[in-house]
Formats: sequence, C-alpha cells, structure tokens
Amino acid sequence: MFLTISTTGTPERPATDLGFLLHKHPDRAQAFSTSHGTAHVFYPEASAERCTAALLLEVDPVALVRRGKGKGRGGAPDAALAQYVNDRPYAASSLLSVALATVFKSALGGVCRALPERVGAPLPLRIEVPALPARGGAELVRKLFGPLGWERVEVAEVALDEQFPEWGASRYVRLVLEGELRLADALRQLYILLPVLDDAKHYWVAPDEVDKLLRAGEGWLADHPERPLITRRYLSHRWGLTRQADQALELVRLAESDDLDVDSVDNAVDESTDTEEKPVPLAEHRRTAILEALRAAGAHRVLDLGCGQGQLVQALLKDVRFTEIVGVDVSMRALTIASRRLKLDRMGERQAGRVTLQQGSLTYTDKRLKGYDAAVLSEVIEHLDLDRLPALEYAVFGSARPGTVLVTTPNVEYNVRWESLPAGQVRHGDHRFEWTRAEFREWAAKVAERHGYTVAQLPVGPDDPEVGPPTQLAVFTLTGTATDKNNDKNNEKKKEAEAA
Repeated sequence: MFLTISTTGTPERPATDLGFLLHKHPDRAQAFSTSHGTAHVFYPEASAERCTAALLLEVDPVALVRRGKGKGRGGAPDAALAQYVNDRPYAASSLLSVALATVFKSALGGVCRALPERVGAPLPLRIEVPALPARGGAELVRKLFGPLGWERVEVAEVALDEQFPEWGASRYVRLVLEGELRLADALRQLYILLPVLDDAKHYWVAPDEVDKLLRAGEGWLADHPERPLITRRYLSHRWGLTRQADQALELVRLAESDDLDVDSVDNAVDESTDTEEKPVPLAEHRRTAILEALRAAGAHRVLDLGCGQGQLVQALLKDVRFTEIVGVDVSMRALTIASRRLKLDRMGERQAGRVTLQQGSLTYTDKRLKGYDAAVLSEVIEHLDLDRLPALEYAVFGSARPGTVLVTTPNVEYNVRWESLPAGQVRHGDHRFEWTRAEFREWAAKVAERHGYTVAQLPVGPDDPEVGPPTQLAVFTLTGTATDKNNDKNNEKKKEAEAA
C-alpha cells in the first residue's frame, strides 16, 4: 500500500517544513512495526521548492490471514474468501488508515511544537493514492472528496487488464487530490474515507469506533452531504453504532448552525440530577490494551508472567480465542488468591482445562514456558533490581521465546500528574525503579536486537501531550529469521541426539 503527500514552498517558507509537521525528518528513512506488517516513511524529494513524503505499508499476507479469520470478530471478509490471492496487502484499505494514524499521530492531531504557526495554516497539498478500492466507483469518490475543499479531485479507473481493455474497469481507482488545506484536516479525511470507500475493515468494529469517527470528522463530517453513507460504512453497517454516531453528528450540526456549543444544545437533562461518569481505572486501561495487543497478534496460548492475584487471567478466560492460559508467580499466596478469584474449584471441566496456575521465578529458565504464542509481563520489571533484569530478559526472550511478548511499566514522567504522589517518589513502595519513555524505549530496543525481535511502543491510558501516558507498553514480535534460526538449532540438536 502506497500514499504520497506533496507540497510546494518558497525560500521564506520552504516545502521541507512538511517534515516538521509530519514529525518525520526528510533526510532519514524510518520504519514502524504494525500488527500486520511494517510501515516505511521516506522522502523521494525534499527541497525548498517541493517536498514529498511517502508512506509505504508492507503488509505480511500470512499474518493477515492468521490474525483475521474473516468472520465474527476476526477480520475483513475479503481475507477469508481469498486467503492466498487477495488485494489486502496491496490496495489502500483500513490497514493503511490505521498505519496513517499510527505513524502520523501528532500530525493527525494538529500538533507541532517546532512550527506551531504552520499547523493552522492551509498548505498547497497534493495527495496521491495509486490503488484505492472504491465500492461505488469513481463517482462515489468524487462525491466524498468533492465537498471537502479540494480544488481538484482526479479519479482514474484502473483496468482489469491493460492487455484486454474489453474486460473493462476494475473496482480500483487512482486518486489524486490537490488544493490548499490544513495538513491535519487532509489526514483526518483520509483516515475516515479510505475504509469507507473500501467498505471493509480488517478488525472488529467496537463501540469506541464512534469516538474515533467523531474526533477525526470534527469540522467536516457533520455537514457532509454523504454523511449517512460515511457513518454506515465506517462503522461496518452496525446499526446501533451508526445511529449513535448520527445522533451525535446531528447535535454538532445544529450547534454549528446556531453558533452554539454542543453542550448548550444537548441540555434536555438537568445536570443537577445527573451523575458524573467515573474515570476508567488505569488497571482497566492496561488490561484492555493487553487484550487488544494479544488479539492483534493472533495469540491463543498465553503466559501471564507475574500474574499476581489473577486479574488478567480472569479477563483472558472471558475470551474464548485464548485456548490455554498459564499464570506464573513466585508467590504462593498470590496464586492462592488468584485461585479463589477464578473459583477454580467450582469451574466447569472445559473452562478449567484452559487455565493453569503455577509457581515459578521469572529470573530462571523454565522448560514449562517454551512453545507459547505470547507472554505478558504486566507491571513486573519495575519490581526487580536492575542487576536482575538481564536474567529475566534471557529467561523470557532467550529461553522461552514466545512469538509475542508484551511488557508494561509505569512512565515516571507522568508522576507529576498524580496530585497525591510526593515529588521524587515512585508509585509503589516495592518499585526498584521507574523509567522515562526514552529509557524504556532504549531498553526495549536493545532487548529486541539481542534476541531477534522487533518492538513497537504503545501508550496506555490518557496520552498527555507533555509527559506522555501513565503506562507504557512495548510489543515485541519474534522475527521470521529468528524463528527459522531457532528451528534450525532445534533440528540440529535433535539430529545429534538421534546420531548418539
């Protein structure tokens, strides 16, 4: 999947300012891991007169099939109908939309500390998407992008086969947009409209998709003439969610037409009789982020290393896709409490067969932990002395070697937001250290390099623009090369044993 963003400039306002707005340096090619492949950002041209940023999403077709079964909560139906030959790795879809939001998150939010005056100013933009599925044809593409302020919307149908023109056009188009828009507005439009034109998503559409739609559609979606189609397709034809989004957008439209705040329009309920919604606990944010990462990785057999009192194990048991769950902790008291929480003694035979609690130290290698799809270290590493971290690192990444490892730990920079936490103190009396985002990123990168993993960093909880999220999550994924080498070593040992 490929997309380019170009702009022009002058010596006073060089086009290379695009690098500041996108938070990606024009002199460097960068790569970012996603759940279905790798997103590359590079600049084919970068001068004061003209600058082009390219986003290339290299999708792993095998991961796409394994992680999206094409039915129920698994993924887009197209992937199941044609597992071996399908357009998902090549044509712009929700995969590219998610990569766009991940790689250009700050630009999408209209944040640029280096050039704040350029964020709110329109730029002469040219955006090109060479291969875009369009269920509705070129006319629908024009209907969607035409009302959004673009001076030129060029849509060229792609032939099924250029050697056989009589076969006609495919459902793919080449899209070129030109005009003066704010970069954040252009990115938000693409984020919403790419999956809308494809009319398919590679992931399960949950209620939080309504909030994503409202945030990215702010300022343009409420008055769009094709709003019903956009909301219906973006929310995968889930009528309950579509109705919820339409009601919220109608309030926005009414408020804007009368130059009022949305809250002043939606005042049917007396605030004195309403109760304020309680904030979601951070522990729940962590469990949600972990479950989403495990689902994205396609994990079925999961280790909860340092399971404590079994809260995560309990959450994993509620999802039938996790067929085997092993909770490991050094404390027998914690395991006893976990057993009571899970009601193991009263659990049905089938459910009990999915879960195991066992005592073990995470700083020693354990043959019982080998062969699992994923391992979770949630709020564990900060309880170890720094000189014991290498032992844990080898036991998990070097010996057990699950396909995916999730590590969460506090972000010490966020501690200033805790009013009840005295300055300079850690969040828990047993924490031996708490890392900044840079320190955690550096540690994770070195661990990944030493043991053949790639790593991606994700925020957990509200992402403060100054100090970051309260919890930071690293998603380690074992590379194919490392897996092959590991299998080769195991095969060699097996042959040696048979020869002996």
